[in-house]
Amino acid sequence: MLAWLEPGALAVVPCYKEIEVGISVIIPVAERDEAWKDLLPCLKSLGNKDEIILVSNNSLSDQLQNEVQRVGISSPTHWVASDIGRAKQLNTGAQRARCEFFWFLHSDSKVDESAIKRLKREIKKRTGVIHFFDLRFMNDGPPLMVANVYGTWFRSHCLRLPFGDQGYCMHRETYSSLCGFSETATFGEDHLLIWKAHQRRLKLRCVGAPIYTSARRYQSRGWLKTTTKHLVLTVWQATPQLLRLIKENIV
Repeated sequence: MLAWLEPGALAVVPCYKEIEVGISVIIPVAERDEAWKDLLPCLKSLGNKDEIILVSNNSLSDQLQNEVQRVGISSPTHWVASDIGRAKQLNTGAQRARCEFFWFLHSDSKVDESAIKRLKREIKKRTGVIHFFDLRFMNDGPPLMVANVYGTWFRSHCLRLPFGDQGYCMHRETYSSLCGFSETATFGEDHLLIWKAHQRRLKLRCVGAPIYTSARRYQSRGWLKTTTKHLVLTVWQATPQLLRLIKENIV
């Protein structure tokens, strides 16, 4: 089943009277990005009660129809038009979603069937938490990416700061309580969402399964330069959020 909204028609998104039990997979797609074509086969095991939503500022309707037929996806699959910007696209996809749970995926992510089954078991047991996956990198980056795997595990498990490429999944009410992703942030809208969750004392839980992402930028831009940049930006953005959290706890 395939449906889409043409550009200019976003203001008349239909309102669903009934929320369906299942997962709405929301995938923002940047201009000239075709990584989503490799992600779709990973989602083949999703059921009829789930749905897949691709959000972009250019029409994907023809390409999406061809890919859905080629892969053999049974879940309803939609293209939604949105202004460019990851936070804007994620929020637009959530507005369009009709399922009980929202699963936000980057277009260059990869998951397998066992990870999806694990996610479905976890969200049934714990509906009010933000679920995330353990991050792994594909074999398209430098050998030092093994250090990033351990660093990501420490950041997400010990500091409780998973990033968006770890595949956040949450109940629609949890998403609403956080007021969605910040569309005014120039970067790190996923990082800021997690800080809002901490400030509202929401729990985070690892699914216990891996999600894979590309490491090409570490190869092309340099491992040390890219890793250092991410660390600096994370600390710069996290510091005021941490101070705010400490202040609220004291008060």
